[in-house]
Amino acid sequence: MRLPRLLLQAIALYRQNFRPSATLAKPYVTIGVPLIAAPTDEEAEYLASSTYQRVLGILTGARSGLQPPVDKFLAQRHPQERAAIADFLAAAVIGGPDTVQGGLNALAQATDADEFMLVCDIYDPALRLRSLDIAAAALESVAA
Repeated sequence: MRLPRLLLQAIALYRQNFRPSATLAKPYVTIGVPLIAAPTDEEAEYLASSTYQRVLGILTGARSGLQPPVDKFLAQRHPQERAAIADFLAAAVIGGPDTVQGGLNALAQATDADEFMLVCDIYDPALRLRSLDIAAAALESVAA
């Protein structure tokens, strides 16, 4: 699993320098996870093109609202754009149920995070909810 460049170092530094308070007795790590889940890896990749468009807009200063999916969006981009999108989304979990379960499990093992905050940028709200349902089922098996 690929992780954001300094994620593990940031978590280690936080845990190392944590000081208990009246609010929090021990370190608590929450990681934002871009998530696109669908019944198949292929459909998830298609739906993720909305997220890829959003990220490219952020990186190029051409921000806009969330756009509908585009077939083979990444294949139509320059290698530098694909690399920048991949770097931005290094903690992303994109795929079908098995891929999502494996990705969330790998992220949990690599970071020992207490919580994931899922960010699900899917254009169709009903498919966004379906994505979160798939992730919830995958997380139940990760926690077990």
